[in-house]
Amino acid sequence: MTGRCLVVDDDAEIRTSLTAYLAGFGWEVIAAADGRALRQALASTPVDVVVLDLMLPGEDGLTLLRWLSTQAQTPPVLMLTARGDTMSRVVGLELGADDYLAKPFEPRELVARLQALVRRASKGGAPADDTRLLRFGRWRFDRLARQLVSEQDVSVALSSAEFRLLAAFMQRPGRVLTREQLIELTRAPGVEVNDRSIDLAVSRLRAKLGDTAREPMLIRTVRGEGYLFDAEVTPC
Repeated sequence: MTGRCLVVDDDAEIRTSLTAYLAGFGWEVIAAADGRALRQALASTPVDVVVLDLMLPGEDGLTLLRWLSTQAQTPPVLMLTARGDTMSRVVGLELGADDYLAKPFEPRELVARLQALVRRASKGGAPADDTRLLRFGRWRFDRLARQLVSEQDVSVALSSAEFRLLAAFMQRPGRVLTREQLIELTRAPGVEVNDRSIDLAVSRLRAKLGDTAREPMLIRTVRGEGYLFDAEVTPC
């Protein structure tokens, strides 16, 4: 699967080589040297995925990630980081990046990761409705702020794991999701997820929603199968 890719890197040689390499696999590539060029490109042309170098002059990649997270329609973002720059990778993933590669990298791996990101997005990796606020039960879900908002307008912050889990449930209300499906839907690069971590995330999310394992109203346990999000999801 290919599409239109926006490559953001201040190194002209890297932009040229990536453009040529990706084009060889059928990608349409737009190259940008900095944040200004990134904004201009996104304002004029929709893209399927962004390759974003974090070490940029002026506005760095993390600043641009914050900006991207505030946009109504954000394509998947793959970060390019310096090898061993663990903190930047962690912060980038927390800010909403979908994947990362450490430089220097194997170009064929980049192609495989981009294809996976576009394939995941095409299968419904985000809610079809682009509205920032979604409603379910007595709650509103602020997708950009990653918060739950109660009827009393009290905001409840979500961890990254809780956010990914709730987003997965809200994309598939009324459907039983196995733990294996939830692992795949909530997996973040560099983070190990297993059955136990899914159960713990469900428990923490239930607590924030005021749900209980004994009498769940929103996240129901289906014995021998998995979990079901029992709520109607509508845009606010």
